[in-house]
Amino acid sequence: MSSATQKIDPDAKAAPKPADVKDVAKPKASKPRIDCIDGCRFALVFPIVVAHFARFSTNNLTALKLLTQENVLVGGFFVISGYVSAYTTTKLGALGVEEKKVANPELFFWQRVMAYYPLHFVSSAIFAPMFIWVERNFSATWKMIAFRAFLNFSMLQAWFPKEAEIWNQPTWFLSALTFSNLTMPTFVLPQVAQLTKNGLQKLFFALTGISLLQKVSYSETARFHSHHEHPVDGKVMHPLIWNLTRFHPFWALMEMTMGIVAARHVMLDTEEDKKKPQMNPIWLFLAAYASLGLRLTQFDFNDAIVRGVLFVPLFTKFLTAMHRDALTPEPSAITKFFGCKTMATLGSIAFPMFIVHGPLGQIFYKKAIAKKLWGKPMPHAFFPFYLAICLGISHLVNEHFVKNKKVGAIAGKVAQTLAGWTEGMLRDKA
Repeated sequence: MSSATQKIDPDAKAAPKPADVKDVAKPKASKPRIDCIDGCRFALVFPIVVAHFARFSTNNLTALKLLTQENVLVGGFFVISGYVSAYTTTKLGALGVEEKKVANPELFFWQRVMAYYPLHFVSSAIFAPMFIWVERNFSATWKMIAFRAFLNFSMLQAWFPKEAEIWNQPTWFLSALTFSNLTMPTFVLPQVAQLTKNGLQKLFFALTGISLLQKVSYSETARFHSHHEHPVDGKVMHPLIWNLTRFHPFWALMEMTMGIVAARHVMLDTEEDKKKPQMNPIWLFLAAYASLGLRLTQFDFNDAIVRGVLFVPLFTKFLTAMHRDALTPEPSAITKFFGCKTMATLGSIAFPMFIVHGPLGQIFYKKAIAKKLWGKPMPHAFFPFYLAICLGISHLVNEHFVKNKKVGAIAGKVAQTLAGWTEGMLRDKA
């Protein structure tokens, strides 16, 4: 099923209702494919790609303030990851997880990891000579290079605030995501899936509050406003504290769990809930992205505050509103847009683009490399071509590597092997 507007199977048989849930939707209903959620990935990744090298596209400070907010947008990726994980592994219209999906938690974990590790490994191996050459140019010792290579290939860099952005900088996300995936099959998903709508709402507020508490803690130290905290030149006042705030896997787990809570709230909708008038998702989408505009006002709160207080909660609510809208007979224009074939295609290349844009950007814009290759970093006028190159290569990588059946088969076998080696790590065999 490819349409974003397909509905729950009306012919599915009803099952006994849980004791603490009233009029829950039919639990044996088939899950419709929600393409509009996948289409949203591109709306996150493209501005992140722009943000990482925006200072090579313009000298306009106003534009740079607006464009360099990748640390806000990345929160949406963790939310979507949790949302999709919940939708694919928990019961529709009933409490609990689908036991078959998490029966082997070690395999569950390694399959998740091997969905993204092959591309990370291959891209790191291809560009390793470039990364190492740059480090040697900056007088890094071979011991330090070996340590950073270990962190990169083991995806442990997010745990080390000084090393989180080594080599391919955006891949700290994979490091944090891996920790979150480790907690999913035995701790997070089974527990959250047992909550009723009332419990889910309370948990969402609690997670938001915990996340905000950490953001306020950081901001109290490093100033609340962006022009004090991290100007467009990237020179952060307290880089280690800032890295702990934006990179630490625990905070990524908070946002991923928020996505799980949001998905479960929709999945427990009753027939009465579905008949209620639905809010047009476009207003929540516009509100979430409008929060980025605060940098241009006197309310120029730092990225941590904007991400925790505004963007992540609003973007999460947008996903739930769009999910519900997609299940109606006449979805709104924005739901149709994100569920259309073009956005589904762009959403499919979001992950490859997230991985490859960093090394490609270094080739064209990192001073040591660009000077060696081109004589100097590329001019502002080249930036649109850089984006086009990222799109083109991401498409090729997606078609010929990510979708490659041989690669998938090898990754599956590796996941099976690792699951065998780690059997009992996440759940007692008995």
